[in-house]
Amino acid sequence: MKDKPTQKSGHVFGPVPSRRLGRSLGIDLIPSKTCTYDCLYCQVGRTTQKTVERKIWIPVDEIIAELKDKLSTKPDYITLSGSGEPTLYSDCGRLIREIKKITNIPIAVITNGSLLFMPDVRKDIEDADMVIPSLDAGDEETFKKINRPAAEITFDKMLQGLMDFRNEFAGKYWLEVFIVAGLNDSDEQIDSLAACIEKIKPDRVQLNTVTRPPAEDVGAVSHQRLEQIAQRIYKNTEVIADFKSDDKTGDFKVKSDDVIEMLKRRPCSAEDIASGLKMSKLEVLKHIEKLIDSGRIEAVRQNDKIYYKAI
Repeated sequence: MKDKPTQKSGHVFGPVPSRRLGRSLGIDLIPSKTCTYDCLYCQVGRTTQKTVERKIWIPVDEIIAELKDKLSTKPDYITLSGSGEPTLYSDCGRLIREIKKITNIPIAVITNGSLLFMPDVRKDIEDADMVIPSLDAGDEETFKKINRPAAEITFDKMLQGLMDFRNEFAGKYWLEVFIVAGLNDSDEQIDSLAACIEKIKPDRVQLNTVTRPPAEDVGAVSHQRLEQIAQRIYKNTEVIADFKSDDKTGDFKVKSDDVIEMLKRRPCSAEDIASGLKMSKLEVLKHIEKLIDSGRIEAVRQNDKIYYKAI
């Protein structure tokens, strides 16, 4: 028996500028913050529901109806994501098939890769055009420190899942590696990661670090160090640069101004902004990143929670 869907609005958000995918039209499949991990660096915040149980929170037909209204924006990609781990959505296989019936815009799945050891998960996302999983550690100890996985997920299971999906998947397979200062940035840790990546053999590796306010007080590594790691870790590796877009025109600029006006009244969390402006939290985080980069707002931490205020 299928789980009864939880009704909510605003499943489809954007298009928003993506550092990797151009203009990305996102589909938020997961309640915030439901995930298989509780990563130290997560921009969405601490995980409140850590689980490996897959469910249907939103009916596929409801998502498709909302998506049809957004296709006129002509995004570069349709992205399955969420305020958590998108492969926890147990009807994502059907969703991908239904999307392909109404558009030829490529579909990307951005996942932490934690459930790829499950054959049904691999089957569900096999029809995507691109899958971008993550790998942040080369051993069990570091994996637990950085990603803080659900008890059912071991490092070996996770790694085997990434390898198995590589062997089965015909689309583009990129791997994101998130480098955290003092945790996985040493030469020894990079060599361990490199050995794992060589087993996975992704089409591309993308290095990232802390650029947005993280869930915990962890630090970034320098751009210079990322470039050094890129030379060492895998043959086809790039440092992910900030997406450069023209924010001065169009709907994205209008919504950024709405965020600013809200923060002029009082400091707000990302959740406050999303609720007040009826936007997806992931979409809000894109605006926040641009506004911080431009010096218009700043992040402050209070009572273990991140708030934003206008400068």
